[in-house]
Amino acid sequence: MHDPLDASTIVFALLAIFVLWRLRSVLGTRTGHEKPPPADPFSRRTIGTNDNKVVPLPGAAARVAANQPPPNPDRWQPYAEPSSKVAAGLDAIAAANPGFAIEAFISGAKAAYEMIVTAFASGDRQTLQNLLDKEVFDSFAAAIAAREGRGEAMTTKAVSIDQVNIDDAGMRNNLAQITLRLSSKLVSATHDKSGALIDGNPDKTVDMIDIWTFARDVSSRDPNWKLIATQTGH
Repeated sequence: MHDPLDASTIVFALLAIFVLWRLRSVLGTRTGHEKPPPADPFSRRTIGTNDNKVVPLPGAAARVAANQPPPNPDRWQPYAEPSSKVAAGLDAIAAANPGFAIEAFISGAKAAYEMIVTAFASGDRQTLQNLLDKEVFDSFAAAIAAREGRGEAMTTKAVSIDQVNIDDAGMRNNLAQITLRLSSKLVSATHDKSGALIDGNPDKTVDMIDIWTFARDVSSRDPNWKLIATQTGH
């Protein structure tokens, strides 16, 4: 037979029941001050849905925007002068893509430039495909295939990117486009299948000017810019 419950056991049991009741009364009650769940930054909200029965009024966004301070006219310097065509184009891009930051873009373009010139030399098609628009990629891939067909080997090293200027910027429908003039120093050499040097010099640095246009579809969730056009500067 079991021993009868002593007084201490009964006290602890009653205390546990009281604690559970208090927790349930606090955790199970809405006070009206609970934080809403975090919004999904990738979800697309449809205008006209009955969220909390609030209907957006025509012109409301414009009135809110009108009460905001105007953007700093110097925000694009040193890449664009205030009231210039390039500054207006960058304003349009920033309006379509509020997260756009010029310094981050320039830094990314420099990194992409170095990756692209070295990937082209080594024949790294995978890297090029991730950074180039399809039409530009097809052109680069054809040049690589022709070089490989001749049995040639190319090496390129980006020594430095000395200056970056913006030649043009703006929106083309949903496509943000920025054309950069990149002044760089490269070491490049091409050898034939016998190992003889046929172009460039592996021991000489060459000054280069390239004009590259990068683009991004602002309606896409993909944050990456791609190279859509190239030409050599003079």
